[in-house]
Amino acid sequence: MRIVVKVGTSTLAHATGQLNIRRIERLCRVIADVKNSGVEVVMVSSGAIGMGVGKLSLSQRPSDVPGKQAASAVGQCELMYVYDKEFEQYHHVVAQMLLTSYEIENDDCRCNIENTLQRLMDYRVLPIVNENDTVATEELGIGENDTLSAIVATLAKADLLVILSDIDGLYDSDPHQNPQAKLIPLVREITPEIFALAGGAGSKLGTGGMETKLRAGLVANRAGIPMVIMNGRQPELLYDLMEGKPVGTRFEGRKDV
Repeated sequence: MRIVVKVGTSTLAHATGQLNIRRIERLCRVIADVKNSGVEVVMVSSGAIGMGVGKLSLSQRPSDVPGKQAASAVGQCELMYVYDKEFEQYHHVVAQMLLTSYEIENDDCRCNIENTLQRLMDYRVLPIVNENDTVATEELGIGENDTLSAIVATLAKADLLVILSDIDGLYDSDPHQNPQAKLIPLVREITPEIFALAGGAGSKLGTGGMETKLRAGLVANRAGIPMVIMNGRQPELLYDLMEGKPVGTRFEGRKDV
């Protein structure tokens, strides 16, 4: 089995923007153990700009493109250092892959990405993918890392895309506003009605969060790859997911003909 696990900034960092050391240690331990069980794992990780801001001791996240790119250049080194250090203790080798929309849209480059991913899998390496923010003229020229993870899942020919979020999955209403909101365990098709559940602009559930994950789900599902949204604050749930137990919200993959 081959899975792509997308890790967002909310999973990696405290509200202060600083690295959540305890959580990232737990996450890496679980992923290392999942790999030990024979599952091939590709990670798509956010967090480079945020880590760069911390490393540079900036008072706030840069608002200009060169500032974001500089922070990303510094933060990507720190991010990979943390992953390399954490996974090394479990005897797993990591590899960095930085992509832009140009490489993904160019047929030759796309083929090279697929070949590299496959060879890394053959070598039992853990690829860690991020957008190359140092050259992209927009923060996520691809869209954002949710979409990137779905694209990577198709390139890697994954069996499952797992998006770690700051909530348990998709709810029938905004759980931040409605304590009676119910988790939807299974979505067979991402319809306009499902998108409506993500909330509009200004919604805590939808802004920069659930809507982009649903768009990622469309990309993955159209390639026949199911997607699960689950709580990244409980990485041990990955064990349940790998054992076939219901976790978070599962979106069925239906390959387009």
